[in-house]
Amino acid sequence: QVQLVESGGGLVQAGGSLKLSCVASGGIFSINAMGWYRQFPGKQRELVATIARGGGTNYADSVKDRFTISRDNAKKTVYLQMSSLKPEDTAVYYCSADIYTMFDGRNDYWGQGTQVTVSS
Repeated sequence: QVQLVESGGGLVQAGGSLKLSCVASGGIFSINAMGWYRQFPGKQRELVATIARGGGTNYADSVKDRFTISRDNAKKTVYLQMSSLKPEDTAVYYCSADIYTMFDGRNDYWGQGTQVTVSS
């Protein structure tokens, strides 16, 4: 059974940095794209950044030049380095991965979410 487990969220002052990690486990044959999304209270989940298996990246305009997504394929892990954080970055952050397993084929999986709070 595939699981994505996030870590690294917390409380930080404006201008500070945090690094999120997300580890995938459980019967994985291969992982294609991985990504980070966030959800503000009362809003729909939105894209933060994605990274292809080969390393190609895509960012939301609101985080370009402040956030960096990376991955370690051997560790089945995706990271989000967040710098110059702003109060408006406060949200629950979710990781997602496009994963192929031998039993279930190809599906999108989500982590449980980690809270990031930026104080002004």
